[in-house]
Amino acid sequence: MMPVHLRDSAVPKHEQLRAILLHRCTKELQPGDLMPSERRLMEDYGVSRITVREAIGQLVNEGHLVRVRGKGTFVASRPVQSRLHLASFSEEMRAQGLRPTTVVLFARLEEPSAATVSALGIDGGRKAYHIKRLRLADGEPVSVDDGWYDAEVLPGLIDLDLSASIYEAVSVHYDRTIDRAEQTVSATAADSEVATLLGTKRGAPVLYFDRVSFHGDQPIEHCESWYRCDRYQLSMEVQGQRRPGRRP
Repeated sequence: MMPVHLRDSAVPKHEQLRAILLHRCTKELQPGDLMPSERRLMEDYGVSRITVREAIGQLVNEGHLVRVRGKGTFVASRPVQSRLHLASFSEEMRAQGLRPTTVVLFARLEEPSAATVSALGIDGGRKAYHIKRLRLADGEPVSVDDGWYDAEVLPGLIDLDLSASIYEAVSVHYDRTIDRAEQTVSATAADSEVATLLGTKRGAPVLYFDRVSFHGDQPIEHCESWYRCDRYQLSMEVQGQRRPGRRP
């Protein structure tokens, strides 16, 4: 569709332009595509530079566009939409048509923290497997997972292919299915290490997960995860309590 000059109306021009650019970057273009320059948008839609910058600024703040100094404005990567249910990272990514990959940062046997000892019910002084991984979707960093596993319950775990799903490995090699988890989610700021791994700035907002996963009543995993807020979103269905019907 050929662009046309915007007209004065009850809807401000920057809102009209925002709607047009939002449709373009979500329906017509792909993540990483270059948006038209400010000058081109001014000419195409007959608006001022202030109007263009206001519209683009809103879309940048909303995470639809990203500015790169000296190069222009690009369509941002679309965030993964995750529902609150128990699934491995690999399952979630594949369900949305994305290609999951994993970089194993380290996998070793060492002394667990007090929090992990309590979460996994490990006897004091016993070591556990410590596995830290960077998770990516279509090559873009999404999360850092820092997990602990009882070495007596899952002997030889770190000798397996940890670039694949650990949940699947636990099921196939140890006949233990992860069937429930207790999890808390909060917002925090990325420290230097997390920011570097996720390719963002120190202090950038991230979602922090603290999860204990179970096979029946047996704790299998204690994992902390940090997710980029601009690449991962939680969605859920919320229902109100049903009220008893009134009696006639």
